[in-house]
Amino acid sequence: MPQARYKPLVDRLAADIRSGRLLPGTRLPTHRQLAAREHLALVTATRVYAELEAMGLVSGEQGRGTFVKETALYGGREVDLQSAAADTVDLSFNYPALPGQAELLRAGLRQLATAGDLEALLRYQPHAGRLQDRAAVARHLLRRGLAVPAAQVLLVDGAQHGLATALMALLQPGDVVAVDALTYPGFKLIAQTQHLELAPVPAAGNGTDLDALEKLCQRRKVRAIYTMPTLNNPLGWVTDAAHRQALVAIARKHGLLIIEDGAYAFLAEAAPPPLAMLAPECTVYISGFSKNVAAGLRVGFMAVPAPWVDRMERVIRATIWNTAGVMTALACSWVDDGTVARLEQEKRRDARQRQRLAAEVLGPLPRVGHPGSYFVWLPLADEVRADQVAMALVRERVSVSTAQPFATSAQVPHAIRLALGSVAPDMLRLALGKVRQAIEHHTGR
Repeated sequence: MPQARYKPLVDRLAADIRSGRLLPGTRLPTHRQLAAREHLALVTATRVYAELEAMGLVSGEQGRGTFVKETALYGGREVDLQSAAADTVDLSFNYPALPGQAELLRAGLRQLATAGDLEALLRYQPHAGRLQDRAAVARHLLRRGLAVPAAQVLLVDGAQHGLATALMALLQPGDVVAVDALTYPGFKLIAQTQHLELAPVPAAGNGTDLDALEKLCQRRKVRAIYTMPTLNNPLGWVTDAAHRQALVAIARKHGLLIIEDGAYAFLAEAAPPPLAMLAPECTVYISGFSKNVAAGLRVGFMAVPAPWVDRMERVIRATIWNTAGVMTALACSWVDDGTVARLEQEKRRDARQRQRLAAEVLGPLPRVGHPGSYFVWLPLADEVRADQVAMALVRERVSVSTAQPFATSAQVPHAIRLALGSVAPDMLRLALGKVRQAIEHHTGR
C-alpha cells in the first residue's frame, strides 16, 4: 500500500531532524532525487516533503530547495515571541519602559485611593466602559488626529482583545481579509482562530501595493482589510496622505471593512490623519496603552462606526464582560493629567536614540525601518538562512524573530526583526553587536 511505502520514510526523516542527525539548514534531496533514492513515485516523494512541512520540520523555497528548519527555535510552530529564557537578551518582543514608571504607578494608585468613587471601581462596569472614561479616550484620540464621539469609543482588554472583538463582531468564518504580506503575528493568530482566510498583498515602496489590492478585490470577494498605515509592524512605514486616500477609495468601491491598527502610531510625529478619520463609516480604529504607557496596563480602546457599537458591546460582554475598573480608571486619569502625553514624548525620544544606536552598531548591514520606531528589519543575503542566524544567536543568549511569524504568503523572506525597546541601552549595544557578528559570519560562508 502507498501508505506503507512513504509513512515510514516520513517518520524516519522526522526522527533524524528532531534528534539532530539532520542539522538545521541542511538542504534535502530534490523531490526527484528522493524518489529515485527511495524507489518512490515522484508524487509520493512530494507528499513526503509536504507532510514534513506541515509538521513544521522543513521549509520549501522556490528555486532553492527544501531545508531542515530549526526545531528548537520553532518548536514545530511559529516563534513564540515571549519565549526568551531568563538569561537571554530579548530582541524579539517590545515592551518599552522608562525609568521611574514603577514610582508613577505607586503615585497613581495613591491618587486613585483618595477618589470618591473607589468602591464603584470594584463593581461590574458598563460593557463598553464608563462614559467618562470613554470621553477621556476620545480626547486622547483627538490628539492623534481622530475626532470621534465618546459614544463610539469602546474600552477593551488591550489592543489584541480589540482586534479579536472586531473580527468576532463583523466577520464570519471563511471571510477573506486582505493583509500585508508581512504583518503583525497577533492578528494572524486571531484570524486563524476565527477561521478567516488571509489574502496577502505585497508591499510597494512605503506601503501596501494598492494596484495588487485592487486586482485582489476584482478576483476575490474580499470582506475586509487589516492595515497599519502609521508605523507598520514589522517594516516601519508611515503611508502618506495620498496613499491613504487611495486605499479608502478602494475600500469604498469594493465594500471593504477597514481594520486599522494604531498600536505604534504614537511614535510617528506629524503623521497624516488615521484612515478612521477619512472613512469613519467603514473603519474600526484599534489601539491601547501597552506600548505608550506600560505592557501590564492591558487597557485598549476601539473607535467604531455608530451602527457597529451594539455588536461590539455584545462581544465584549461575551469575552470579558468589561475591562478592569481600577486599571481603566488609572489609565484614563493619566490621559487627563497629561501623563500619557509626557510618556509618549519621552518614548519617541527614546526610540530615536535606540534607532541611532542600532545604525551605529549594525553598520553596513541592510536595514528597513522608521527612525522613530522600536523595531528594525534586517533582510538577509540570498545565501543566508534566517533560522540559522536566529539559532546561532540563541546560543549567544540573544533572542530575535525571523520573518516566519510575520509572513502571510507562501514565500517567507529570510530576514531578522529586532525589537529595540525591551532592554537597557548598554545591553542593547552588546546584543546588537552579536547580531551583526552572526549575520556577517553566515554571510561570509
